Amino acid sequence: MSARPKLALVTGASRGLGLAIAQALSGRGFHLILTARSQSALDRIAARLPNSTALACDIRDPQSVARLAALVRKRRHLDVLINNAGIAGPSAPIASLSFDDWREVIDTNLHGTFLVTQAMLPFLVKGGTIVNNLSVAARVTFPGMAAYSASKRGLLAFTETLRDELRPRSIRVVALLPGAADTDIWKQFWPAAPRRRMIAPATIGELVAAAVTLPPAANIDELIVTPSAGSL
Repeated sequence: MSARPKLALVTGASRGLGLAIAQALSGRGFHLILTARSQSALDRIAARLPNSTALACDIRDPQSVARLAALVRKRRHLDVLINNAGIAGPSAPIASLSFDDWREVIDTNLHGTFLVTQAMLPFLVKGGTIVNNLSVAARVTFPGMAAYSASKRGLLAFTETLRDELRPRSIRVVALLPGAADTDIWKQFWPAAPRRRMIAPATIGELVAAAVTLPPAANIDELIVTPSAGSL
């Protein structure tokens, strides 16, 4: 009897690092559940990736997350959870940052990751892996990005706690801390950014795919990926 295919759920899979990670996992034979806010964008991606199912989900909404969990429940197992969905929010000093903007970032990055993780825990198999995409902003602050930095630093504490709690179940928890990657975020903050010197999303995707396919006795607690010295 052939081994069952491994199943991975990727949030924020419609573009950027989420898409790159999904592509890398697909290349290694994973079956995929892809989620983001746009069903049409997800459908286009799922059509290109074998054995992929797409379901739009607003990770800030418990009912939307519950619908996603119902889809995973039908599969009876989950090997890998990639918590990638997140937003940067506007760049503004704390003195002028609106509460609505603050709340949207915290709700998406921190509360959303909590909701998805909690909903998927019953389905994760022994030896499975959770990867939380944190950004180097989990450790380094940037003026004008208080909400983003607070959400990512909070996610680091969440990730470390989750790792300790899931160790008895032999579920690995990886904190992904990428530096400047060539994604659409720079259109908002640095339109003239030197894209060629940034990390290619495909590189990060391959590193994540390698991390989640390590032998059972090996683990990576933190996956820190930055541009090469002097490139930025």
